[in-house]
Parts: sequence; C-alpha cells; structure tokens
Amino acid sequence: MSDFSGHVVGAAADSTQSQQYVTIPPDPDDNTCSTPLPTKLSLLPLVFLIFYEVSGGPFGTEDSVGAAGPLLALVGFLIFPFIWSIPEALITAEMGTMFPEDGGYVVWVSSALGPYWGFQQGWMKWLSGVIDNALYPVLFLDYLKSAIPALDSGWPRILAILLLTLILTYLNYRGLTLVGWMAIALGVFSLLPFLVMGFISIPKLVPSRWLVVNLRSVDWNLYLNTLFWNLNYFDSISTLSGEVDNPKNTLPRSLFYALILIVMGYFFPLLIGTGAVPFDRELWSDGYFSDIAKDIGGVWLRLWVQIAAAVANIGMFVAEMSSDSFQLLGMAERGMLPEFFARRSKHGTPPVGILLSASGVVFLSWMSFEEIVAAENFLYCLGMILEFIAFIRLRMRYPNAVRPYKVPLGTVGVIGMCVPPTALICVVLALSSLKVAMVSLVIVVIGLVLRPCLGYAEKKRWLKFSTKADLHSLDENGDAAAATASLVD
Repeated sequence: MSDFSGHVVGAAADSTQSQQYVTIPPDPDDNTCSTPLPTKLSLLPLVFLIFYEVSGGPFGTEDSVGAAGPLLALVGFLIFPFIWSIPEALITAEMGTMFPEDGGYVVWVSSALGPYWGFQQGWMKWLSGVIDNALYPVLFLDYLKSAIPALDSGWPRILAILLLTLILTYLNYRGLTLVGWMAIALGVFSLLPFLVMGFISIPKLVPSRWLVVNLRSVDWNLYLNTLFWNLNYFDSISTLSGEVDNPKNTLPRSLFYALILIVMGYFFPLLIGTGAVPFDRELWSDGYFSDIAKDIGGVWLRLWVQIAAAVANIGMFVAEMSSDSFQLLGMAERGMLPEFFARRSKHGTPPVGILLSASGVVFLSWMSFEEIVAAENFLYCLGMILEFIAFIRLRMRYPNAVRPYKVPLGTVGVIGMCVPPTALICVVLALSSLKVAMVSLVIVVIGLVLRPCLGYAEKKRWLKFSTKADLHSLDENGDAAAATASLVD
C-alpha cells in the first residue's frame, strides 16, 4: 500500500499542443469562468469525500450477510479490496494526477480512444452515478421507518424523498468546500457509534458465529452486487481533480487513507454484528444494524445508529452529486456538452449539472434497493472496461508521458493488475437479470446515438459548444504529458 505515496515520474518536455483537442480562446462575452473559484480541496476533506463516494460506513452491507452468511461476508470485505478496490484506486491515482481536471475518467478515455468513446464513458458513468445516488434517499428512509412508520410507503415517503433531495441539492449548490468539510463532520459522527458498539459487545462475542456458512444456499447475485456496490467508485473522485489543491500529491495520499478507512469501516462493524448476536439470515437486510445496536447496547444505541445512518446517506448523496455534476462541467469544458453545462454559480459550482443530477435522482427513486444496485453496477462495469482499456493504452502509447504518480508496474504488470477486476466485471454482468441487462443496453444505445445528435445540433448552431483554453493534453509523439504548466509544480 505504500506505493500510493509515489513521486514525480518523468519530466515535462517542451512540445507542441496535441491536435487531439482543439483549443479555442475564451470568448470575451462568455462569463463561464468570470466568477472567482472557491478554495481548492485539501487532503482531509478529500479523504472523506472519497469515503462517501465509495462507502459512508457499514450501512448497506447487511445484505451480504443475508445473502451468504457471516463467513463469506467477512472474507468478502477483506479479499474484495485486493481484487477491485486497490487496482481501481491505483489507476485513479495515476490517471487523476496525469489529467488533473474536472471530467476525470472522461478525459482518460478521450485521450486514449478519442472523444466519441470519451462521451460514451461520460454518459454511462454519469447515469450510473445518478442511479447510485437515487439509492441514498431509499436507505435514509429505510433506517427511519422503524421509528417513523409513516415513512414506509405512500405520500409521506414520496414527500420525504422530494424534500430531502431538494435540501441536499441546495447544499451542493452552495459550494464544494462546504460539502468537503461537512463530509468530515458527518463521517466522524457516522463511525463513532460503531466504536462504542465494539467496546460494549466484547463480552457478548461468540467467535464460532463468524464461521457460519452454507454454500448451497448462497445468493451469489445479491452477494457479489452488494460487495461490488460497497467497494467501488474510487474513480468518481477523479471528476473533481480540477478542484483539488496540489493534486499530484493530495490525490494519491487521499486515496490511500480513504481505502484504509473504508475497509476498516466495513469489516469491524460486520465482525461485531455477526459475532455478538445469533445468526438469523432473514433479519440481515437494510437497516439491521440498528436492531443489532439495540440488542447490544439498548434503545439509546439503536437511536444513535439510526441517526448515524441517516447522516451517512446525506454524506453519500452530496459527495456523489458533486462528482456527477462536476463531471458534466468537465465534459462541457472539453466541448462534449453544450457550454452552459460549464457555467459556474457564484459559489463555483455547476448549477445545470446539479439540477440535472437531482432530477435523475427523483425520477429513479421509485426503484427498489436491489434493482438500483444491480442497474448501477451493470452500467458501472461497462464504464470500467473502457477505463481499463484507456489506462493500458495510454501506458503503451505514451510511455514517457509525465505521470506525477505512477503505478510501479510495467506494461505487463498493469495488464496483469487489470485481469482480476475484469474477470469480476464479467461475473457481475453474467449474474445480472434480463430486465437489468435490457434496460442498461437501451441506455448504452441512447448514448451511441446522442453523441452524433449533439454534433448535428452544434453544426446547425442550435447549441453552442466551446473548449476551455488551458486543458491538459498529450504530445503528438507521446513524449510528454503537459499541455499546460499546471501538470507540474
């Protein structure tokens, strides 16, 4: 894991601007960047934004125990990070420091495969993120419905989802710095009751309960989707790279610290919950940690866990919406979306991207937990395949490009690193239901058609597109990675 601490590899070379992207001077009448940007994100807020992009705490892991039993759930949250999370975080560290701008993985794929496939990456990953974000109001209400039964269904539930979405959307509008520091406070509050629960549960732990497993009754689809959903999305922070202070150092370090925090935040609560109470497979579903807290510490601890779960979902919502909306801003700066997506509010946030992401959340919030997880996993898998291809292709095509952080493996090594997560992607896709697969493929087809339609709208001048002047690009010969001096200090 020490490899995350990395160093600057290579040096910027004097080179001509790549022709892969056309740079258009700023329009003097365009007020896209007229508002001064807020303070850049520092290390600690970035760690907790990653924490909430990926995790938010153990809430939502209960289904892994219900699907496969305590042993496989515990082993899964120890082994899965090596198969998926660490490779994804390493790739994000290298590529995010190579292209430190909003847009993240869209820029990686565009640089390796061209703008058309970069757009497809942005389309699939943005929808995946919006679908994922639709889950958090659902989880929020699932944890509160035991205390407020009226939130279980009907108009009270619908109104609660709309009100929650409206409030959290406004917080995103008020600024990324506010979101980052709020993530720190919410993260500490969300994890604290599990530390208390751990100390209280020590006399009640029965180690034999951790070994319970029945391979013949495992719901592999739910088990793998739950693991995958809880341990992916490290790459989402890349869409905020342009908002990070000193990204070449801050981004790799934040990914390293966040990975440790996330794995510990999953494993130890599961260790406590499965060891302190008798195993009942039917009970292990969304919100069960609050019942475990009551059995271990009483009603007061249950209430604390319920409140922690609620605020954790708030943290996940605002972090995900930030990455989704800034991704659209980054795509607009690359000329992939109309330029109004690149306009910032007085708080430095992209209001059009925020409103569009919020609308998608409201539209999709009617889906069930399992449907949401399966649908976002399917689209996310397709997007990750493009990321792996882009990562390897850029290594092969531009071996001498400036990489402020570089995964310490050669070409063969990075290909080998991508094999296990690619195999896992194939398994997740194969286990998807026909309904999820068909809906996801329809979405993919829409993206394939949408890009030419936007090009036609630009040609007819129905929509205005432009490209930001100071974007990062690659030298035509692949000998450098700096189109601007901001790649290096």
